[in-house]
Amino acid sequence: MKAAILRSAGSVPVYGDFGEPAAGPDSQIVGLVATGIHQLTRSVAAGRHYSREAVFPVIPGLNAVARTGTGQLVFTAAGPPPHGTFAERFASPGAMRFALPAGAQPEAVAAGVNPGMASWLPLTARQAEAGKLGTVLVLGVTGMSGFLAAQNARLLGAARVIGAGRSQAGLDRAAAAGAHTVALTGDQDCDAVAIATAVGDDPPSLVLDFVWGPVAETAFGALGRQEPREDGASIKYVHIGALAGAEAAVPSALLRSRKLTISGSGAGSVPAAQIKAQIPAYIQLIADGSVQVPYRTFPLSDVGAAWTASAEPGPRVVLIPG
Repeated sequence: MKAAILRSAGSVPVYGDFGEPAAGPDSQIVGLVATGIHQLTRSVAAGRHYSREAVFPVIPGLNAVARTGTGQLVFTAAGPPPHGTFAERFASPGAMRFALPAGAQPEAVAAGVNPGMASWLPLTARQAEAGKLGTVLVLGVTGMSGFLAAQNARLLGAARVIGAGRSQAGLDRAAAAGAHTVALTGDQDCDAVAIATAVGDDPPSLVLDFVWGPVAETAFGALGRQEPREDGASIKYVHIGALAGAEAAVPSALLRSRKLTISGSGAGSVPAAQIKAQIPAYIQLIADGSVQVPYRTFPLSDVGAAWTASAEPGPRVVLIPG
């Protein structure tokens, strides 16, 4: 069969022939309809993600919309390596197979579930914990995950959404989705003042950090206080991605002066059952237009150009058969 093949870590996938996948005891062979090139997919392919050991040659792709043998459209995942979703066919595990509602646009679902769920899970968890969301600060709002996070927070009733990022086009898109935006310059002191000014006297109940590194350090500076006072505010800081860097220094004074909790959200820290339970609801939000997912499509045969395009900010790149 035809597939996108990655021959080494950090290389660009090439279109070629690959062996057919085999169905396991609880899986079935499905046909590709649409699969997104997500940051998670790129990280795994580069051998940088903690969740999966690199195996080469390999077909990239972790989830997709596919068509079953009976013609049903499903959102699903790939089986074990070396077979991923960037192929004409792949094995779909029964435990990770969700029927698309009538009228759902397969490309939008393939583009949106992965980056959207990254914030949906911590947002709904914080809402359940605190009873309301209050102000939500999104670091990296200019990426697809951050843009969907701004929409998700609004959907769940956040009083304010503040989004920080560097791309003006991405900031404009977030503003159109209802976020108050902060343009980051790379100067940590100036950026910390800008975020602090946007936050004002109402500290965020939740910070969603898709970038980490120096941007996280900037946010820590913005959240710190020179004159600690007991105000009862509780801040939950959730680290989700590390596009700006894998390390960030946390000031000890911040931890002592604020009621702040830093945690992570990702494979391993969130129970699989909890993730699966939320996927159908999020697919429905995409299907009925409650969440807008910008995307652009490339044929599988043009995977090299698609892979390069996916490294740039903008609509999520989706591969379709062809």
